[in-house]
Amino acid sequence: MSTSSTDVVVTGLGATTPLGGDVASTWDALLAGRSGVSRITDDWVQEFPAQLVARLAVDPADQIDRVRARRLDRSQQVAVVAAEEAWRDAKGAESGVDPLRIAVVIGTGIGGALTLLGQDDVLEAKGPKRVSPFTIPMLMPNGPAAAVGLAVGAQGGVHAPVSACASGAEAIRWGLDLLRFDRADIVIVGGTEACVHPLPMAGFAAMRAMSTRNDEPHRASRPFDKGRDGFVLGEGAACLVLERGDAARARGARIHARLAGAGATSDGYDLVAPHPEGEGAGRAITAAIRDAGLTAADIGHVNAHATSTPVGDTAEAAAILGAVGDHTLVTATKSQTGHLLGAAGALESVFTILALREQVVPATANLDDPDDDAAVQALDIVRREARRTPLTAALNDSFGFGGHNMALVFTTA
Repeated sequence: MSTSSTDVVVTGLGATTPLGGDVASTWDALLAGRSGVSRITDDWVQEFPAQLVARLAVDPADQIDRVRARRLDRSQQVAVVAAEEAWRDAKGAESGVDPLRIAVVIGTGIGGALTLLGQDDVLEAKGPKRVSPFTIPMLMPNGPAAAVGLAVGAQGGVHAPVSACASGAEAIRWGLDLLRFDRADIVIVGGTEACVHPLPMAGFAAMRAMSTRNDEPHRASRPFDKGRDGFVLGEGAACLVLERGDAARARGARIHARLAGAGATSDGYDLVAPHPEGEGAGRAITAAIRDAGLTAADIGHVNAHATSTPVGDTAEAAAILGAVGDHTLVTATKSQTGHLLGAAGALESVFTILALREQVVPATANLDDPDDDAAVQALDIVRREARRTPLTAALNDSFGFGGHNMALVFTTA
């Protein structure tokens, strides 16, 4: 049973983000144009050129029980919060699916950085006997996937793709393949990240990848704008529950959308810089559309990766224009959420699904003066206010250091 014609649907959505502690509050804040970006006030940030971050709206340690929270890295906590919301939304516990046929795929770009760095401080200050016995399971990149698997009792496989900022989108593609190859009946997929810490921020700042618009936090993330100067580091997680359409309908599950296709490529160009014409990104988009059995003309909306970096946004604009065309409505939601790294593709897939379900494309915040780049000028980028429009198919793309390119196509249920 290996076929791209297998009907795979989304029956559960979950998220905890800089805009809200669940999907509903996050979506409402997004449509209202609110920003999750703020300026860091901690003493350690004073010497940093970039002092902005998009912190979680709700502390995940307040959303799960205290004992479990203490044994999970923050990246694992948010993954569990998002996954449990998605599982409840899908009524997964009532599905009657054999745990041997339940799988989990949760991607992350960095993993348990807060635990690694925090426990190194403990080691240096207090010695090896004071290091937590939970250090290793808390820092390992597969920790979030393992924690989610334990939370839902999954015994059909737990997987953890790591492909930088494409990790969340790649996890969704893995879930699609598990269902197409009949290796599972329900798969919880998504991405997570929580690494607001001096070291990652210093590293990104050294690359000149982060915005230094410190005096205007809400206006700092400005994808496709002429004045963009880098991304804002965010934290959070988002998850989807995937299953085959016939089984979902048979059990009366609510179907948010169909996951119709996926495409993955690599640039083979540079470790951190995208191909300037977006060639690899464009090939991923084309592959996803072909996998979905659609044409470029069918794609009415693209939720762009668009991190607000000078090079990345123009390369992506070229990719979208070349692979989809100028008819599609484009939005860049990192303008409000910041960049959630390994969770970005999962959260933006949730936004893409909600855009299809609600027939509305969120606006790109802070896009006051679009870049003079020809591709940016040619695209119909939604700005100023959300736009209601009939939609039947939409695409989310994600890209990561290492030249990873992912594209996912969703259609109405």
